[in-house]
Amino acid sequence: MPVIMGTAGHIDHGKTTLVKALTGVDCDRLAEEKKRGITIELGFAFMDLDQGKRVGVVDVPGHERFVKNMVAGAAGIDFVVLVIAADEGVMPQTREHLEICTLLGIKAGVVALTKLDSVDEDWLALVTEDVKAFLAPTFLAEAPIIPVSAHTGAGLDALKAEISRLADEFRPRRRSDLARLPIDRVFTMKGHGTVVTGTLIAGQLKAGDEAVLYPSGRSTKVRSLQVHGGSAELAQGGQRTAANIMGLEVEEMERGEVLAHPGTLFPSLAWNMEVTCLPSSPRALRHRGEVHFHHGTREVMARLYFLDRDKLEPGQSALCQARFESPLAGVSGDRCVMRAFSPLRTVAGGVILSPLGGRIKRNGPELADLAALAELASQPSPDPAERVRLHLKLKGRAGASFAELMVLTGLDSRDLEKTLQGFSGKGLASLWDREARQWISGAVLEELGAGLLTHLEAFHKREPLKQGVTRGELGSTWGRALPGKLMHFLAERLLKSGKLAQEQELLRLPGHSVSLGVDQADLRQRMVGVYESGGLTPPNYKDVLEQLGVSPKEAQPVYKLLQDQGIVSRIKEDMYFATSALDGLKATVQEYFSTKKELGPQDFRELTGLSRKFAIPLLEYLDKEKLTMRVGDTRMSRSR
Repeated sequence: MPVIMGTAGHIDHGKTTLVKALTGVDCDRLAEEKKRGITIELGFAFMDLDQGKRVGVVDVPGHERFVKNMVAGAAGIDFVVLVIAADEGVMPQTREHLEICTLLGIKAGVVALTKLDSVDEDWLALVTEDVKAFLAPTFLAEAPIIPVSAHTGAGLDALKAEISRLADEFRPRRRSDLARLPIDRVFTMKGHGTVVTGTLIAGQLKAGDEAVLYPSGRSTKVRSLQVHGGSAELAQGGQRTAANIMGLEVEEMERGEVLAHPGTLFPSLAWNMEVTCLPSSPRALRHRGEVHFHHGTREVMARLYFLDRDKLEPGQSALCQARFESPLAGVSGDRCVMRAFSPLRTVAGGVILSPLGGRIKRNGPELADLAALAELASQPSPDPAERVRLHLKLKGRAGASFAELMVLTGLDSRDLEKTLQGFSGKGLASLWDREARQWISGAVLEELGAGLLTHLEAFHKREPLKQGVTRGELGSTWGRALPGKLMHFLAERLLKSGKLAQEQELLRLPGHSVSLGVDQADLRQRMVGVYESGGLTPPNYKDVLEQLGVSPKEAQPVYKLLQDQGIVSRIKEDMYFATSALDGLKATVQEYFSTKKELGPQDFRELTGLSRKFAIPLLEYLDKEKLTMRVGDTRMSRSR
């Protein structure tokens, strides 16, 4: 797997000179860098080792004014060569660069004690002991310290051998096959157009791939690729990559954007994180405090909202929501660096727990799950199933798509697919929208189901004369915050399990039946008698109420019940008929059309003996029932 080596260390300790001695490449390419004799921008090279191995090299600036450029370069490296000048020893940027490497999760490296030719043996021994003491509490405590001179070549072979060993033994952690190229340079190449470069964090990019710049959302296409200065059809995670892209000018993009495939990243204004304040920080980080926030090659202003405290003391870690002035696109597990305003120095770092962070209440119930995610993030081999479970639970009723889960969990797509299928078989998660690949936690789905059943139980108590409720009514009341497909999926799931029953278009609890009071039961019986005896010439609504001696408020629930039960039908406002009478009318009309082609108003009155008062509404009813079709003043059968 390709490996990237980066330099770190104080200004003028010989990082660029050492890289040139190792690779033959002068990384100071800018005229100002040549003039001032210091590295300002990131430099890139590659180093050929034995057995055909090639290591990418990122050379970073050492001056304190350019630490943000150093962070942009260090974000993609796998192991570090910490450069310390033998004539000066440990200096301020030595400390800060090493802290940045620690915050970014770098765990391997070697120390190059440069300018060997400028010191004697006694001084070299003193500096070496001082460096060992400095490194003792760091991840480089056991790293070899190799004295070298870029001018005489002394020690270079030993340093190359150690770099080769690291390249052989180091196993970079590629968290996902989701391709991401954080851009650290944008320029125009004559005859080619716009070129972007960066370290491909993970996944693969191919020539011809459709791509998107995040967070801007601008679409483009990869025309061609270079890897370590040579043309390539494919770039893999861990390789220094240059992509010649189509359709965008240099002015339309900037360092810090991420080149990735369409629909794979989700820029957000807030991330849920675990933040660690460096022991060397001069002061605590305060709740709602503002910092320079570095992620990948991007820098934005951010405010830190601690979720369980008002400040974070040096050396402590805490759950936090970082809120940004402009969106960032990240993946869970990514490391970030924070720098204070005054003095401008590195004070903290963090690991992303969720890059799709909605607002979270301080000391809210989500803290336990975020703490569990933080614990997982600290483990060498965190359980992928537990990561998926926690993220789906935190997403609640919104659930998450497969693409969102890739970003939330940082898992390889095959591992994520395998985990989700296992969850589905055990009822721990459900795929409720196959087309959009939307998943929801099984526990959340159970809660939703219980909520729906509780809502129906309350509805039945409130409306004892109603058989049930339509899906549309349920969706617009209890389920108004749910996507329509999820509402349908939930209802079907409850129907299949027998916890819900359906009659025609109405949903109800299985044990529910219409319960009438004594007065209502008597009213129902008398009302049925009125309409069944009235046939096709029933009394109007007001006359029925007067005849039965009830008010509209008393009668309306019984009318609704009779309609739900299919005993009475309303064909227009305040005009009700016994359904049996209407069924008889339909049969009569169908028999008429067996020998006739047309049915005029007079024909209908003669056929039924009805007056105009009833004939016209009933003809319109037959049209609505699609039994007849009006053509001019006559009706024709729709079955012909």
